[in-house]
Amino acid sequence: MSEIEKDALTEEEFLDRYDELCDEQRSKNEKLLEEFEERLLADGLKQNTVNNHISNVDFYINTYLLYYNIIEPSDGMPLVGGFLGDFFIRKALWSTPQSIKSTAASLKKFYKFMVDSGRADKTVYEEMCRQFKKEMSDWQETCRRFNAPDSLGVEDIWGI
Repeated sequence: MSEIEKDALTEEEFLDRYDELCDEQRSKNEKLLEEFEERLLADGLKQNTVNNHISNVDFYINTYLLYYNIIEPSDGMPLVGGFLGDFFIRKALWSTPQSIKSTAASLKKFYKFMVDSGRADKTVYEEMCRQFKKEMSDWQETCRRFNAPDSLGVEDIWGI
């Protein structure tokens, strides 16, 4: 759902239709993921690797981008830091420092596909890639602390 379409609804209408609108977005996302899968296979990746990338991207676009609002995948690049550095760590039961890195690799491939197909901005993509390099070790360390059995509290985990 585009921002224009959302803006045409009152807040009450949006909330009343939220589940329906999410289902509509998931349907669009499914088609996008199918195209992405075709691209990965055409690039010579093995099916198991492709399945991992699809699963990682699916969690991002169909869970995170629809969790608080309905955000198109094309508008999701600026949000990956909040996803990898917080949401993924707290909500993905399988979060580990390595899964953060592999999910970032999947998102990087996905958004490269989006840029190449004219669906996303190259400058925003390049900024996202810089953010991955700059913040990856911090996200992984936060995940280590979050998963540590001796973590005492939120201050110990998030470093605040």
